[in-house]
Amino acid sequence: MRARCIALFLALVFTSTLVGCGTTEEVSVYAQAENWAYLETDKAAPADVFFICPTVYGGEADQSNMSLDDEVTKGDFLGAINMEKGIYDEDCCFFAPYYRQAGLNVYELPAEEREPYLALAYEDVAEAFTYYLEHYNEGRPIIVAGFSQGADMGIRLLKDRFASEEVNDLLVACYAIGWSITEEELAAYPHLRFASGEDDTGVIVSFNSEAEEVTDSLIVPAGTRTLAIDPLNWKTDGTPAGKEENLGACFTDYEGNIVTEIPQLTGAYIDPVRGTLKVTDVTPEAYPPVLSIFSEGVYHLYDYQFFYRDLQENVGVRLDAYLAGHAA
Repeated sequence: MRARCIALFLALVFTSTLVGCGTTEEVSVYAQAENWAYLETDKAAPADVFFICPTVYGGEADQSNMSLDDEVTKGDFLGAINMEKGIYDEDCCFFAPYYRQAGLNVYELPAEEREPYLALAYEDVAEAFTYYLEHYNEGRPIIVAGFSQGADMGIRLLKDRFASEEVNDLLVACYAIGWSITEEELAAYPHLRFASGEDDTGVIVSFNSEAEEVTDSLIVPAGTRTLAIDPLNWKTDGTPAGKEENLGACFTDYEGNIVTEIPQLTGAYIDPVRGTLKVTDVTPEAYPPVLSIFSEGVYHLYDYQFFYRDLQENVGVRLDAYLAGHAA
């Protein structure tokens, strides 16, 4: 019955055009395999991951969104996905579309000027997800995952495509790492829920890592408060987690290989004012921001790496909880 309801919903949202007395379906670019970085249609697994890549396109003076024909940037796109894929793919089919993501140059604009470029990026993500849901999902539970711009796109996807009760029921969790989500957004979209522990499902999992002295960042500007869950103790109340609770920081390459693994690298706690994840036991000098759009002490590029093993374990915990709760 649930699969039937989903099919009905998709029939309403998938793009089609009436021509004269007949009907022709507008073919999505995501019908073409080359527009997917990963399209694991032959793997047998109990669930799917729909993964949205972080920003790898730098942008140009006359172009602020990546082209789907840009094979050089698509190589970086694939590499960035590989760096995080190992967290999610053990028991899941993995789907990751190429999309016309906004370039890094967009984030140098005032916040109010970024939206047209991000909206264009989201058009592709939404189209890819709709095509995936209609053609590939087959009623399996879904983990939505992303980092940075990919996390922003994931939250937009939840607000939009998961407003349907039938689709929302498929959600294991949305790992929106490295982006902000506020209480006001949850109030505006009642079907969204933020994680409150290690095994609740149908929830958003998010945090933004920074040094203890940081009071402002691109993702969480001064004066705003984001929601977060601590990936070491899975608490939201600011209870500190010591570095002995860290299962392993992993630093990966573009092939997804773990180049360096450091157990118990760092502890963390949630800042009660900013809602950010304050990371202890490391220094800004040892882990610089790399990108000029981030200031010293903003550990944005290390969000996944610092807590790799803890996130990897948690994906399995939440999936097991979902499957147990939805057992026939």
